[in-house]
Amino acid sequence: MTEQIQQNAHATGPLPVFNPGSFWNHFSRNYAILDDIRLHYVEGGAGNPILLIPGWPQSWYTWRHVMHTLVETGHRVIAVDPRGIGDSDKPRDGYDLATVARDLHRFAGHLGLTGNGTLNVAGHDIGAWIGYAWAADWPGDIRRLALYDAALPGISPAGPGGIPDETINVRTWHFGFNRLDDLPELLISGRERLYLDWLFRSKARNPAAITPTDLDEYTSIFSAPGAMRAAFAYYRTLFNAGGLEQNRLRADKKLSIPVMAWGADGGVGNRLYTTMRDVANRVQGGVIKQCGHFPPEEAPDTVAGQLADFFGD
Repeated sequence: MTEQIQQNAHATGPLPVFNPGSFWNHFSRNYAILDDIRLHYVEGGAGNPILLIPGWPQSWYTWRHVMHTLVETGHRVIAVDPRGIGDSDKPRDGYDLATVARDLHRFAGHLGLTGNGTLNVAGHDIGAWIGYAWAADWPGDIRRLALYDAALPGISPAGPGGIPDETINVRTWHFGFNRLDDLPELLISGRERLYLDWLFRSKARNPAAITPTDLDEYTSIFSAPGAMRAAFAYYRTLFNAGGLEQNRLRADKKLSIPVMAWGADGGVGNRLYTTMRDVANRVQGGVIKQCGHFPPEEAPDTVAGQLADFFGD
């Protein structure tokens, strides 16, 4: 399919306001206790399941504006915190994509989501890395896969060499920083809110999408014991020769399930869409206009509509 351009419904209008009281009337917080890890998730609704995977440095909460719309379309909606993220366990190791994908394979089985071949999965940022690895490693689990604003390490073409221009540097500097041993923790500890606020403001096209209350939530989870180490472990584990090669090998066999891939014009642009065209047989998607790196929060109505259409087809 040809690349599409999608306008952000909130580019000029107001963003939705999260109402915790109303939200928790329709959703509940739960834990799945697997053999060696406890995964936190939030769910609501009934019908064919949609599993939502967040990115870094966020949690299930990144999907809060999208979830109610998907429930209204007749789906059971589950937003999960993978290992090391949000309120899930934060073990010392196991942050390679094969292990995290296996976690979610077991999680889906534990909740009975894969028994009749109807599980739909969406992931943003690191959640897109995990979603792709899951679909590649466990091809019988997922009916349809939707990915948002990420490059796939080891698969997406690397950027040009040399010193990046200012715009690219603002978007990508943290990939090298997060991989360093110990230094990120030393510099950020006690300054988590300042660090996250800078990240959100620099990577969002509309910084108002992350309110002070939202920043409080993200600061709380990022400041929890072990959370910072676990978050950086994803980068330290993946961005080395072994982690990148593991992901490259996944691309040897193309995904056969339908895939939807959307970048943002203030994020990876069409890079995700073109990457998925190389590793999957049936791909649709393109670029969301007037949106930064956080489509579920900057363009929630657009994302909800895309997911409802794609997963309802």
